[in-house]
Amino acid sequence: MVQLNLPRGSKPMAGKVHRAPAGAKNVKTYKVYRYDPETDADPRWDSYEVSTDDHGPMLLDALIHIKNEIDPTLSFRRSCREGICGSCSMNIDGRNTLACTKGWDECSSHNITIAPLPHQPVVKDLVTDLSLFYAQYDSIQPYLQSDLPDPEKERLQSPADREKLDGLYECILCACCSTSCPSYWWNQEEYLGPAALLQSYRWISDSRDDATQKRLDDLEDPFKLYRCHTIMNCAQVCPKGLNPAKAIAETKKLMVSPSRKKTAA
Repeated sequence: MVQLNLPRGSKPMAGKVHRAPAGAKNVKTYKVYRYDPETDADPRWDSYEVSTDDHGPMLLDALIHIKNEIDPTLSFRRSCREGICGSCSMNIDGRNTLACTKGWDECSSHNITIAPLPHQPVVKDLVTDLSLFYAQYDSIQPYLQSDLPDPEKERLQSPADREKLDGLYECILCACCSTSCPSYWWNQEEYLGPAALLQSYRWISDSRDDATQKRLDDLEDPFKLYRCHTIMNCAQVCPKGLNPAKAIAETKKLMVSPSRKKTAA
């Protein structure tokens, strides 16, 4: 039979086990992905037995406790602790989410697996390199573009037009959606991914923006937009409850609209 071997580093090895003190109650085991590409030959899973009585209700509280009290070498991103900055996005029990808004009591098992965002280069442990992700966001020119002179006070918008931006502007660029998308895994260099395309549609939908046709023209490519196959992973994992797949579908409709064809001609 043919022997198929995974590439080096694909399968994490068993790592260290940090036991809870004797007599500890309400203990959960956090199985955390550990890898430093500069010093480690392969990644590993380290296990930390921790009493939930020793930290707050969120997974981020557990990680902070582990770093402060058990293992200071553990690396992860965090900032606001309020589900606003998107820094602590990671994969918890197989699902991308924010560690600061995911409660340990929401996990069905006493053994909780915590890993970095999928299919991203690992900088260290739970920290991934999101340089490409941010470059793709930058490529959609995420700022207002208007042909009109700057007003003295503000650019007015009707309540109805403002309402069109609901479900779009709330994106916090945590990358949970893009890194849960198989199409983004397979075509990461060419496909912009759910987050960037959601942001693109946010500006396309803005009545104050005059660059709609240019924005659509920039997406006229076999890969940038059309690698979305409506798998819906993006909508399922978004911690803000947004639906990037719907925004992508609306953008596709605009790409073939009669008004756009007339303008292009």
